[in-house]
Amino acid sequence: MKRLLSLALVATLSGCGLQPLYSGGGSGAVATSLTQIQVAQIEGKSGWLMTNALNDRLAAGKTTPLYRLEVKLQDKISGLGVRGDNSVARERRTLRARYQLIDLANGSVLLDATAGSDAGIDVVNSEYATIAAENTALERLCGIVADQIVSRLALRTRRTAR
Repeated sequence: MKRLLSLALVATLSGCGLQPLYSGGGSGAVATSLTQIQVAQIEGKSGWLMTNALNDRLAAGKTTPLYRLEVKLQDKISGLGVRGDNSVARERRTLRARYQLIDLANGSVLLDATAGSDAGIDVVNSEYATIAAENTALERLCGIVADQIVSRLALRTRRTAR
């Protein structure tokens, strides 16, 4: 009975039209087009981290770029919890990115979107530990936001390839 139910489930899923985004692996249409995106320099420490994260995920520089990705970041730390002595007990680091995919052939904007994430940070008595936690949160947020951007670029590439 379970086997029959499993076969019926597999048969229904195969007809739903779902296809892998990265079909063909590294030589597939989506992966190949992502390597054609050049990441423009982004200002600041968060920009440096974001540029590296995007270049790693896009495998940029392997082919001649056809597109340029321009990213503007907004990095903000705000205090949340307050102790009895009016010192901050918890912080929230927010990283927001507005990005545009530009066609290098004619300068037109192909995609204009935003991505973002935030992280909570405990503020402890050690200033060094708090700064280290803030830096770690920034590195993690850059990776999360870079994943969001690359996913959106891959979906756009998949839609336009059809």
